Amino acid sequence: MAAAAVPVALAAAAAVLKASRWQLYADRHRIHLTPYPRRSCPDCRGEGGWWAGGPFPEMEACGCWSDRRELRIRLLPVPAWDEPPF
Repeated sequence: MAAAAVPVALAAAAAVLKASRWQLYADRHRIHLTPYPRRSCPDCRGEGGWWAGGPFPEMEACGCWSDRRELRIRLLPVPAWDEPPF
């Protein structure tokens, strides 16, 4: 009975995250939720920002997603390397 409830709970969580414009990344070390731009945003129209003019154009992020916090939940510590990287 409990084994059947897990896929249903995962499907429901995925539907809620998609409706609220969050991207989910999960592995055994962390769960990471990042916001998406809203499609109904009147400023960026779902693009996430706009290009600022000038000699070196840069993209300015829209507040519909950049002002929202990323959520990170640590599950297991990342194992340390036994040898130096170089």
